[in-house]
Amino acid sequence: MKHRFQPPARGLKMALIFAFPFLLSSAFAEDVAPAATAAPPAFADLAAFAGSPGYTLFTANNLWMMLCAGLVFIMHLGFATLETGLTRSKNTVNILFKNTLIPCIGLLTYALVGFNLMYPGADFAGGWFGFGGTGIGIGDGDEVANLTSAYNAGYTYWTDFLFQGMFAATAATIVSGAVAERIKLHSFLIFSTLFVAVSYPITGMWKWGNGWLNTMATPFYDFAGSTIVHSVGGWGALAGALILGPRLGKYRDGRVQPLLGHSMPLATIGVFLLWLGWFGFNGGSVLSADPALVSLTLVTTCLAAAAGGLGATLASWTVIKKPDLSMALNGILAGLVGITAGADQMAAGSAVVVGLLAGVIVVFSVMFFDRIKVDDPVGAISVHLVCGIWGTLAVGFFGQKAGGAQLVSQLIGIAAVGIFTFLFAVIVFYALKATLGLRVSAEEETEGLDIGEHGNEAYPDFTAAHQ
Repeated sequence: MKHRFQPPARGLKMALIFAFPFLLSSAFAEDVAPAATAAPPAFADLAAFAGSPGYTLFTANNLWMMLCAGLVFIMHLGFATLETGLTRSKNTVNILFKNTLIPCIGLLTYALVGFNLMYPGADFAGGWFGFGGTGIGIGDGDEVANLTSAYNAGYTYWTDFLFQGMFAATAATIVSGAVAERIKLHSFLIFSTLFVAVSYPITGMWKWGNGWLNTMATPFYDFAGSTIVHSVGGWGALAGALILGPRLGKYRDGRVQPLLGHSMPLATIGVFLLWLGWFGFNGGSVLSADPALVSLTLVTTCLAAAAGGLGATLASWTVIKKPDLSMALNGILAGLVGITAGADQMAAGSAVVVGLLAGVIVVFSVMFFDRIKVDDPVGAISVHLVCGIWGTLAVGFFGQKAGGAQLVSQLIGIAAVGIFTFLFAVIVFYALKATLGLRVSAEEETEGLDIGEHGNEAYPDFTAAHQ
């Protein structure tokens, strides 16, 4: 669970056949906010803390959180290689450049305003908006409190910022894939800055910052971000794809014309890097090194990923009569996105069901968006938005507190985050379109953004720029 409660000042129907045997599986992870406990211990100085009985456990928890931050960081390389592999070689430099700048923008904007928007020190609107100031830093005589278990039982202030900051850029990275091969670089970077600095932290605060979604009678539940991270990115991706329109030649004579990616090896490497990163994404969301809950979370995460890959393979093989590698890869990601909301809530069988259904759903979702002429070069909308919604709803079906009340809360959270994020993205994209322009010229798109935007090629000795 990402929401933090101390210290208050720093913020807090084919696939259904497969599902039937698992429907009675019991979930055995708890969805509980920290119970009211005694005030955390205070220490005179860091030396006193180092000599305390809980120091070793705190160090182990904090180390696990830092390792998880590193695993989430490596996911950005996964996004970069996946998106590069599924797009054409003439846009490779552009794709890599965007995915290089996004974590830079994400960390800096999160340090400037995002962290204190998401985990506010002061609530100004009844759980809808809060702001704890600008910048990060301890200071003010709080060094001991913020670097010991007085800040949190599992990690220090700095570890908290680092782990949460690694999530911040992910939403913009998701958008990058859906608008690839036709968006102006400077417009995309401006959008990413605003999206990560403002939109993502506000909706994140509603749940993880103990905002209104977390204080409902039946709290909305999103363990590691099926909605708060993935659907947020998916809504931004949908807005961008709709406003930009499809790539040239994608839909011609009423038919879908495949614009094949240039490197399936890169795409495959990207998916496995992302799967590895999910060990930190979900495993770190326990917010400690709790051996029982971390091990459960990692098992459910991996089972869902495996089932997602299998479900997408079976569905695509059945529908298009060929085993499609890109569908299998997106099926793995669909399973990962689907389990993320309730990875700590599910029994093993339930995790398989959630992942399997996500894999099936992503295949039909990709086909649906092509049918309505929404061009998404990497399937980001289907993987992150559609399967993010499914995963969030799955908590109400399979989580420990599954039932009508929880399902209603899940629907409220999905709708609220979706409406706010989509409207925010539409406004920003239209503002950029009216001022700086959003889409490159037809000539630049045909030649490739590597030449038009960067004056460079990724493969100058191997591949012509126009391929």
